[in-house]
Amino acid sequence: MAITAEPTYVTVGRRKTATARVRLSRGSGKIEVNGKAPEDYFKAEDFVRAALSPLSTVEMSDQVDVTVKTSGGGLNGQAGATRLGIARALEKMNAELRSPLKKEGHMSRDPRGRERKKSGQPGARKRFQFSKR
Repeated sequence: MAITAEPTYVTVGRRKTATARVRLSRGSGKIEVNGKAPEDYFKAEDFVRAALSPLSTVEMSDQVDVTVKTSGGGLNGQAGATRLGIARALEKMNAELRSPLKKEGHMSRDPRGRERKKSGQPGARKRFQFSKR
């Protein structure tokens, strides 16, 4: 007797210093972020909407189960990382979803990060106060 288990698609999304490891499989729409419901973990509605936007773009929120383990950064970065991870997993599952996801901007990794502090000044861009006399 052969076991025909539904395949699980594992991807990684990153933003700033946050990383999200996403496991996606066909199912009933159960979504879990670090063992909690997305609303409980991300707290702000905007972060929840941003993180789950790839699912609403392709209208598959009730057809797939998503498990996310996220770490690093803050909630905003983690939501962005989750968004990219889910989009990549959906593309792995069905290559035809690439064009609608790409059109909505879900497939691109946001390259912006924190600028390093420079020596001789208090921050990345801020200067110490200048005194003429």
